[in-house]
Amino acid sequence: MNCQSKFSVAPMMNWTNRHCRYFYRLMSKNVQLWTEMVTVKAILHGDKNRLLYFDACEHPLVLQLGGSEVKEMARAAKIAQDWGYDEVNINVGCPSDRVQSGSFGACLMQIPQVVAQCVDAMKQVADVPITVKSRIGVDDMDSYGELVNFVSIVESSGCDNFMIHARKAWLKGLSPKENRSVPKLNYGWVYQIKRDFPHLLIGINGGIMDMESSLQHLEHVDSVMLGRAVYYQPYLLSKVDGLIYQQKSSILSREQVLLAFIEYMKVQHANSVAIRSMTRHILGLYHGQKNAKKFKRLLSSKTVELEHLYEWLEYMDKNNGQ
Repeated sequence: MNCQSKFSVAPMMNWTNRHCRYFYRLMSKNVQLWTEMVTVKAILHGDKNRLLYFDACEHPLVLQLGGSEVKEMARAAKIAQDWGYDEVNINVGCPSDRVQSGSFGACLMQIPQVVAQCVDAMKQVADVPITVKSRIGVDDMDSYGELVNFVSIVESSGCDNFMIHARKAWLKGLSPKENRSVPKLNYGWVYQIKRDFPHLLIGINGGIMDMESSLQHLEHVDSVMLGRAVYYQPYLLSKVDGLIYQQKSSILSREQVLLAFIEYMKVQHANSVAIRSMTRHILGLYHGQKNAKKFKRLLSSKTVELEHLYEWLEYMDKNNGQ
């Protein structure tokens, strides 16, 4: 992440794929988009086109990697750069059992030397920023001093950019879903990290639900990251360019966003992409509007087709958006 990336959408498994990211980009030119976490082994041995392809409009775009084997991480970073990603991020925050069994994610907070080795090896082969996304702690590693130690060791390898989820992760006893809400938020520790490491770029993540809160956090740190708030209320991204980046740009209406995404879906469907695999990302487009439930019912139909979305636009035009 560079100094200009003050606002980003979190990497969310099964959600922030290329179709979802294209949809988000329609509402903000500046928001930094992140891929779902992709494992290093999948990149090295899997279908790279399926895993790494993205539309040029998605820039600025971050590839988040899951892994801990130093040489593999370096190879993946070079591949990411060759594919045109703007940044490569190391996942040091995911608490799922599958991730733990692969020795990456939040469990890496307990072995910061390994994270530092990965950063160093990745920076030697790639010129794009190598960043780290972590928690404030994990299991019994729950003191501020231990968080400082983690940041200090990883910084020593040349990492100058940390995105910190302001919750500790419990690797045993809590599900990944519970880890997003049960551990208490501690924004103060993230703010303090920025004060103690003023030369680093520090981002904050966790429980941020609206633009007003985002602006408040930006008084203390360099960037904010929203996840599920954006997925369920995607149109809030239409405020980002003006409020966060102070750019005077015309804001597309929900109907204009939908029409643009329909045109995108046309092309994708012609290439054998299922309509429902794309429409699932736009369920929240009318969140908070009188017709939100009606829109969701339309998209939830097993027989939804693009023509139904054109009919929706006609309906909205006739009824003045009501």
